[in-house]
Amino acid sequence: MESLQNDALLDEIPSLDLADFTSGDAERKAKFVADLGRAFNNIGFVAIKNHGLTAELQDQLYAAVKEFFFKADDYKRKYEVPGIAGQRGYVGKGKETAKGFKVADLKEFYHVGQPHPTTDDGDSVWADYPKNVFPEDLPAFEQYTVKTYQTFEQTGKTLLRAIALYLELPEDYFEDKVKHGNSILRALHYFPLDPNVVEPGAVRAAAHGDINLITLLMGASAEGLEVLRRDGAWIGITALPDQIIVNVGDMLDRLTNHKLKSTIHRVVNPSREKMNTSRFSIPFFMHPRSEMNLTSLESCIDTQHPKLYTDMTAGEFLDERLLELGLKK
Repeated sequence: MESLQNDALLDEIPSLDLADFTSGDAERKAKFVADLGRAFNNIGFVAIKNHGLTAELQDQLYAAVKEFFFKADDYKRKYEVPGIAGQRGYVGKGKETAKGFKVADLKEFYHVGQPHPTTDDGDSVWADYPKNVFPEDLPAFEQYTVKTYQTFEQTGKTLLRAIALYLELPEDYFEDKVKHGNSILRALHYFPLDPNVVEPGAVRAAAHGDINLITLLMGASAEGLEVLRRDGAWIGITALPDQIIVNVGDMLDRLTNHKLKSTIHRVVNPSREKMNTSRFSIPFFMHPRSEMNLTSLESCIDTQHPKLYTDMTAGEFLDERLLELGLKK
């Protein structure tokens, strides 16, 4: 995994230690909450260490993901699931177009959703989710994607506790809303490009905001991720080896009436001499349950900050965005 090449970027994307929040030290916890809130209030991104994902698991995960994506297209298409808007399994090249763009992103990806629990606690939400589909002859793919999913889900819940405190809500405000939530682990392959045939305007991932509450992203296999700063400048960012990058999604932005900001980001094409190389990235999109009400919190609305968004549930917002992305017809 790559490290930041420009130390100045550390001043742009604050670096925090999740162990400060879980330490049991009230002062360290309060400082973490304040620093996290300040970062999400400004640029919407933060780097986090002590996140629970080991270097060994990351290496195992990337090895399994690369093995799948380096298979022939006919093999990969066996794991496309029709009728579920790409929410599980493989999604092929040219299938997703960023909101507001006409040219599809230059990528393919694989979605892993909520693993079914080992015990049935009577929660009816499971009937609403498509079942996961995994490559039958690549057991490591299922093993390491599910393990990463479960690790990031726990990390995400911890971060949401800190966010709740920053918003002066009960610390467990998000707990029932994300229990068995509709989160997605997305394994992304930005495939090699021929500079002579790339369609004008086509990029690996056009400028967009994420749909969900928060996104957790481990270091990618190559550079390319850029964040739109509030002054209009694009800055490059990758995670240090012991960090993940966490950003605000559109659902949390709506809930907080843009107090916590879903920052626009993109993945640019590599230089011409590197276009024939692959880039891999594995974000975890933390979603709540579909019935969560995203109506903006009254505490985030005042005369200086009038209400920006119409009321809707997380499920309604997800459906709207899937239509905009071209994944749902």
